[in-house]
Amino acid sequence: SLLLAIPEGINPSLKRETLTSRRPFRHLCFKPRILKLYCLSGHPTLPCNVLKFKSTTIMLDCGLDMTSTLNFLPLPLVQRYVLRPVHTLSVSSWVAELKECSGHVFVDSVPEFCLPETELLDLSTVDVILISNYHCMMALPYITEYTGFTGTVYATEPTVQIGRLLMEELVNSIERVPKAQSASMWKNKEVQRLLPVPLKDAVEVSMWRKCYTMPEVNAALSKIQLVGYSQKIELFGAVQVTPLSSGYALGSSNWIIQSHYEKVSYVSGSSLLTTHPQPMDQASLKNSDVLILTGLTQIPTANPDGMVGEFCSNLAMTVRNGGNVLVPCYPSGVIYDLLECLYQYIDSAGLSNVPFYFISPVANSSLEFSQIFAEWLCHNKQTKVYLPEPPFPHAELIQTNKLKHYPSIHGDFSNDFKQPCVVFTGHPSLRFGDVVHFMELWGKSSLNTVIFTEPDFSYLDALAPYQPLAMKCVYCPIDTRLNFIQVSKLLKEVQPLHVVCPEQYTQPPPTQSHRTDLMIDCQPPPMSYRRAEVLTLPYKRRYEKIEIMPELADSLVPLEIKPGISLATVSAVLHTKDNKHVLQLPPKPPQPPASKKRKRVNDDVPECKALKPLLSGSIPVDQFVQTLEKHGFSDVKVEDTAKGHIVLLQEAETLIQIEEDSTHIICDNDEPLRVKLRDLVLKFLQKF
Repeated sequence: SLLLAIPEGINPSLKRETLTSRRPFRHLCFKPRILKLYCLSGHPTLPCNVLKFKSTTIMLDCGLDMTSTLNFLPLPLVQRYVLRPVHTLSVSSWVAELKECSGHVFVDSVPEFCLPETELLDLSTVDVILISNYHCMMALPYITEYTGFTGTVYATEPTVQIGRLLMEELVNSIERVPKAQSASMWKNKEVQRLLPVPLKDAVEVSMWRKCYTMPEVNAALSKIQLVGYSQKIELFGAVQVTPLSSGYALGSSNWIIQSHYEKVSYVSGSSLLTTHPQPMDQASLKNSDVLILTGLTQIPTANPDGMVGEFCSNLAMTVRNGGNVLVPCYPSGVIYDLLECLYQYIDSAGLSNVPFYFISPVANSSLEFSQIFAEWLCHNKQTKVYLPEPPFPHAELIQTNKLKHYPSIHGDFSNDFKQPCVVFTGHPSLRFGDVVHFMELWGKSSLNTVIFTEPDFSYLDALAPYQPLAMKCVYCPIDTRLNFIQVSKLLKEVQPLHVVCPEQYTQPPPTQSHRTDLMIDCQPPPMSYRRAEVLTLPYKRRYEKIEIMPELADSLVPLEIKPGISLATVSAVLHTKDNKHVLQLPPKPPQPPASKKRKRVNDDVPECKALKPLLSGSIPVDQFVQTLEKHGFSDVKVEDTAKGHIVLLQEAETLIQIEEDSTHIICDNDEPLRVKLRDLVLKFLQKF
């Protein structure tokens, strides 16, 4: 539906002709197309959204909600105790799938993860996936290997490499402790409604799936194309996407998605604090039509610096009292900052003889990667590389044997293990990984402490299957992502026309309903979304850029119809390919054949018709009546109507309708009279 913008001052009567026979050479104006956002995840910090923008379908992140694993029993290396089955109902086949521990009911099966929605739209139609950070790509194998996805995934190199480590650790931790049975009957809706909380209230259990395999991980990662900050990537000629530093983690990105006339910014997992990654690029987010905001801090009332101080003091107190410290963590991210703080804290706290152990199947790779991605680090750490010095101090901790890393608790670790000590290991959910072994080993002593630093899981829910527990528990969540105060300042600075965010950010936390400061406050109010919802974004796309060939531009002769407004007629062929529009010279009319035989003209060549002159201006009724009288028309009457004027020529039995959008001459089969009146009307209009 091709339309033209008609400047002021042009006679509206020519609009209909122009709509069907002319093309502008500056831009095309289309019937408005609406931007749509499909929300596939209900977790605000593990987003998965699909944006339909122009002719492209773009997935923004594919986070995997792992909080579902809290409903399952841990995977210990050795089963040390027997839990009793649930007896709340008569014995049924599904009862054996559930076990009770200290008043909590758990599923006795391999942990399962809550996938993004796959039924809201056909994911095989997704053209590209943009990854913002390595925590938001954990569902990638489910998307690329099970939905018919054939597109491309874009991410930075650190995101891909560290994301691979996280996936590898996840697969290794679950596969090394196989379960004899698999539970599925409890997912039946009729059964689930009979279960106790929280299983009764678990959402989307039909979307829960077991962990993927390493071949699937490798297949998914093979579809990724590496990009760098500020690199512009063309998508089918329709839009351009650009990653920007978000300041949250190594290689973490925000994304700009723009065409010639529209700009959408995707802000996910960003930080303004000075940590090890490159600082956040805020300037490039300005002048956005729509800003999609996700991945804010999960603990807005906690100060990261204060939490680090608490972490160090609790660690030191436990070790001085002869206890061990367990830190459930991911193999990358916050652990780098914690090790750096401990490096500065060890000697002053008298902990120089206490061993620190980092246990993970990918521990060695993680520590090495952090040292080689120099261009993705903040300026201070980049300068160390050129001295040359290692950018992170944990290199020195390793050299002095204060920090030792192991792939598992078997082998060398068994020989080197000394107490009291500090152990960093996964998984933060306490459901799988070597952390399960240490919880069972140290949980019965009040001298030991487990310190939770990852905010992704409720520490009380994580500890539930280990109760009763004697060891001390300390909650020091460290989340460097944007808080609501920082978001308000950011939005005032970049000033997007519209903000879109998860509904959790538009209302205070349920436990602190009076804290209206813990929500996004901007004008106009943000649009919110929830899982399985399709959002129509408030911005309507109207314009397309069009190029004009130089030889065609040379042939144009602009005519000034009023001060400041010039027009030129254009007769051209509109050529569209890969979402790029070009006006080209019309083809020359086919030459008549030399022989008398008629040759069929190629249907693909547009037919060039003779162009009528275009008209502009308006008809002053009083002057028009005077002109009619000068040309012998007497007894002329004028009537005003809702749409304009009617000029009556009573002797000639003729009527002239002058309206805003048309001029009609109505006479009774008198062609010479009609032509004469038409010529008089044309005297008041400009031709070009």
